[in-house]
Amino acid sequence: MKRVTCIAAGLMLFAVSSAAQAPAAGQKVGLATSLQRAYGTLKGNLTQAAEKMPEANYGFKPASDPDLRTYGQWIGHQADNQFINCATIKGVPNPNPPQSNEKKATKTDLVKALADAFAFCDAAISALTDQSALQMVKQGEGETARGGVVSALLSHGLESYGIVVVYLRAKGIAPPNAAPAGARGGRGGRGGQ
Repeated sequence: MKRVTCIAAGLMLFAVSSAAQAPAAGQKVGLATSLQRAYGTLKGNLTQAAEKMPEANYGFKPASDPDLRTYGQWIGHQADNQFINCATIKGVPNPNPPQSNEKKATKTDLVKALADAFAFCDAAISALTDQSALQMVKQGEGETARGGVVSALLSHGLESYGIVVVYLRAKGIAPPNAAPAGARGGRGGRGGQ
């Protein structure tokens, strides 16, 4: 288990560093644009990862530890997390019962749940501005900056993606690469990791 955790942590760090592209000479990239780009990459990678794993492997987990999630549970868990965070970003009630997607069993249901979660988030993320990212939103009994919630959504998504990459690799499946070959500073074509 320690080895899987170390591999997942290393993959997440690589994903974060390889996704951060330096702006072109003279170009200025603000907070909102940076968050939107990271969200687009995350959306592409997770959506493709959910589609790449065969239905028969959605119940797979790399060890017999009862506390480990299956591949499908990770996809559902990410969908649940997106609904929670994007409801906070939007300032609306969560339209999805907590942990309901993680309990779904079929690939079709889980791929749809993830797509629904991204659809719920898309408008909120695309409407983000540098100013609105600094606005306070209600979170629990307190308030936090909207951009902080977006950052938490992205951090959790990268963690989930790093873990599902390990699961894909364990089944001999190359993970998705949301960026075209060469777009990641010459590291394209390595399957995203």
